[in-house]
Amino acid sequence: MNLQKMIANTALGVLALAAVTSCNNGTSNTKPADSAKAVVAKPVPGTPIKYDSTKRYIYLTWDDSPQPPGTVNCKAVFRAEGVKATFFAVGFNQVGPWKKRIIDSLRNDYPQFLLANHSFSHGFNDKYAKFYSATMTDSAYNDFMKNEKLLGIGVKIIRLPGNNTWASNGNIQGQKSDNALIKKLDAAGYKIVGWDLEWHQEAHMKAPHESVNEMIKQMNQMFDDGRTNQPNAIVLLSHDRLFEKKQFADSLSRFISILKQDKRNVFETIDHYPSVQQK
Repeated sequence: MNLQKMIANTALGVLALAAVTSCNNGTSNTKPADSAKAVVAKPVPGTPIKYDSTKRYIYLTWDDSPQPPGTVNCKAVFRAEGVKATFFAVGFNQVGPWKKRIIDSLRNDYPQFLLANHSFSHGFNDKYAKFYSATMTDSAYNDFMKNEKLLGIGVKIIRLPGNNTWASNGNIQGQKSDNALIKKLDAAGYKIVGWDLEWHQEAHMKAPHESVNEMIKQMNQMFDDGRTNQPNAIVLLSHDRLFEKKQFADSLSRFISILKQDKRNVFETIDHYPSVQQK
C-alpha cells in the first residue's frame, strides 16, 4: 500500500472513531424529537365533547355483540367509511376465543368504537316479563354487573334488552319509567339509552327489513320534524346479525355513504349523547 492510501485510510478511521465517541458522549446532532415520536394520550371513553348547533348527530348503536360474522362485517364497514359506532354487548354471546377477541377489539378501538352494556343474559334469555318483575330486580341488576365485569366495559352506559327506555340523573322516560330495576340502575349512576329509530330485522331472516332509501328518508324526516329524544341527535338501533351477508354489509356501507354526503351529519359514540354527558 502506498503512502497516500495509508494516510487516507487513517483519516477515515479517525473520523469513524470520532463519530462513535460523539454519539456515546451524547453530543450527536440528532435531536430526541427526530428519533422518537411524541406520545399522544389515547382518549378516554366518556370524555365530553362540545356540540355544534349547526350539525346533526347520528349515533349508530348495534345490539347483541358479538355475533360474527355480522359484528366483523359491521366493524369493517364503519372503519372503511370512517364513522364512529357503539356496540352493546351481551356476555353469554362471548363464547370461545374468536368472540373474545372481537370484544377485546371493540374495547380497544375507542374512540372509533365504544363497548357498552346490554346485560349478560339478554334479559334472562329473552324472558322479559321475568327480567323486569319486581321480585327479580336484584337478580337483573346483578346480571348487568356481571356483564360489565366479564367484558371489561369501562362506561356506565346500558341499553335494556327488549325495552326502549331512557334514564339519566333521575329523569326516566319510556316503556318502563316506574320499573324498580331501572330506578336502581339510575340511582347507581348508570345512563340508560333507548333509541329513536330502528333498522328492523326481516321476519325469520338475518336481513334488514327496510331498504337503504327508506331508512334515509325516515331519518331525515325525524330530524326535520324534531321527533328525536334530543334535539339534533338521533339514535339508530340495529343488530350485528342483520349484516352477515355481503349484500347486506354493502347496503350498510351505502347507507353511511349517503348520510356522509350531508355535511351536517356527524357520527358519534353514545358516550357523547347529550343525556349521557350530563353529570
